[in-house]
This record gives sequence, structure tokens and C-alpha cells, in this order.
Amino acid sequence: MHIFDKISSLSKGIAVLVDPDKFKTKESLADFLIKIKLAEPDFIFVGGSSVAKSDFDQCVEMAKKMLSIPLVLFPGAAHHISNNADALLFLSLISGRNPDFLIGQHVEAIDELEQMNIETIPTSYLLIDGGKMSSVQYVSGTQPIPQDEFSIARKTALAGKHLGQKLIYADAGSGAIRPISCEMIETLSTVKSPLIVGGGLNSIKRVKAAHNSGANLVVIGNKLEEDVDFLLDLKNYMEA
Repeated sequence: MHIFDKISSLSKGIAVLVDPDKFKTKESLADFLIKIKLAEPDFIFVGGSSVAKSDFDQCVEMAKKMLSIPLVLFPGAAHHISNNADALLFLSLISGRNPDFLIGQHVEAIDELEQMNIETIPTSYLLIDGGKMSSVQYVSGTQPIPQDEFSIARKTALAGKHLGQKLIYADAGSGAIRPISCEMIETLSTVKSPLIVGGGLNSIKRVKAAHNSGANLVVIGNKLEEDVDFLLDLKNYMEA
């Protein structure tokens, strides 16, 4: 099954985001990957806003060797691509107006990407205000959509769909003070595109609320960097 089809079929999917920048040694990364293997999430996402090419490639290669879990690239720049992954979210930051993250980075990446045998999924990337400046907001120089601007978010996601983008990735940012609200998730789900939600999902209660509001897949990242035992809570939630 293609990665896009699998995401589309999920109603309570879990992805673990691995940011190569957060691991100082190969040993610490390997330890984290072993713990992920025990939790058995639906996907591993690899990405970050300012990861060096060498660190990115090393992380993807290790994850692919150590895990049988589908590996999806969540790129922050043109050099965040690898033929060792199963799929690439070809993100266009349509909540902002920075041409570099709407199309510029994509043009830079395309020669290398054309040589790869990897599933590429056109994805509308929407930043939603999470109560603090996220690394994506800082690097991209764009403003997130306010939490209560449901109409703007819906119209933006619909525009992305009509441009041919297949997925919606709504992100409150790493370490968000507050996650994307249930009402905002419900609004985005009316666009009828598979919906990924991330940022600030630091409890099972919040994960469950995002799923119940219409998220096909939720992404957990920063919480696991602070409390790796949360993987056990996720495993129990998925099994239940």
C-alpha cells in the first residue's frame, strides 16, 4: 500500500517525529530508535527546520536500517531528501507568503528528487498559532494562522486542494504551548483531504481529542524528547 493510501485509511494514526538536530551522538539516536521500535507507531517522520545534510542523511539511514516502520520525510529545506525513505511530504507552506517555502525550495530539490525512487506526496502545510514562535515560523519568516480564524484556515486548505495538493498538514509548531483546537481540526476536516495534525500534543487526552475531531494522523515530537516513556502511553492508546 502506498503511504498516501495508508494515511488516508487511518482514523487514529500515530507518527513519531525524529528531529536529527536533537541528538548529539549516533548512540543517543540509536537508543531512541530502539524505543520507537517497541512502541510501533504507524509512521516515522524525519525532519527539522535547520538540520545539516549530513545529519539528516545519517538519521534517515539509521532509522531505515533499524526499523521496519514506514519512514516519511518531513523536509525543512531542499537538501532534506533521501532515497532511503518510503515517502516524502512535498510541503508547500501555503499559510505564509514566502515564495521560498511556497515553491523556491522545491525547485532547488527537484533535480535530485527526479533521480530518486520515492513516493512524493504534495502536501498543504499550514502553520496554526501555538502560543509561541516556532522554529518553522522563525526560519520561514511567516506568520501562523490565528487559532480562531477558522474561515481563513478553511479557505487556505481548500485553495491548496484545488491546486492539487493531496494532504493537509496543520502544525502548531514544536513545543507549542497549546495544540490546534478541536474546532480548528473539525473545520479543516470539512475540506475532505486526509489531515495530519502536529504540535503541542503532549498528552493522550490531547491526542484522542485531535483524532476525535477529524485528524487521520497525529504527529508526536517534542514531548518524546522530554519524556521518552510517553511512547509507552502511545502504545497502550493504539492497542486500546
